Amino acid sequence: MSLQSVEKARLNMIEQQIRPWNVDNSTVLELLANVKREDFVPPAHKSLAFADFAIPLPGGQSMLAPRLQARLLQDAAIQPGQKILEIGTGTGYMAALMAQRAQQVVALEINPELAEMARANLQKAGISNVEVRQADGAQGAPADARFDVIVLGGSVAEVPPALLEQLKI
Repeated sequence: MSLQSVEKARLNMIEQQIRPWNVDNSTVLELLANVKREDFVPPAHKSLAFADFAIPLPGGQSMLAPRLQARLLQDAAIQPGQKILEIGTGTGYMAALMAQRAQQVVALEINPELAEMARANLQKAGISNVEVRQADGAQGAPADARFDVIVLGGSVAEVPPALLEQLKI
């Protein structure tokens, strides 16, 4: 795929998937245009980087569809200087997006293969304000608490009380 066709696919993703989902924050749209999603997709699925569905990841996990990630990013409303906790970092893409605005991102991933993949992807992208830890996100990161924003990369029946205790009021 040529650089021109990749950029066209990225633009189509933003204009045809993300904007119609009521993502209209200019900062979020700019981040999506600049942080290369395809660099965070496993090589076997790189051609699907801009597709409107979840991408399979090791351990039975998945990378959320672009419109869901964009909506999470917009709803998080991350401001410069904030400290973020991400639960379920997957390949590191959402952490990379948040790192562009936040002072620090602590990213937890229970799957060791994904934690290593996220570290490698973030390093390759030149992002240094994200710390990826292989850990169970249900306990959060109490030693680093209080966080301005906590983002869960998956669904839970109930938010664990340990996470709520780590969130700034």
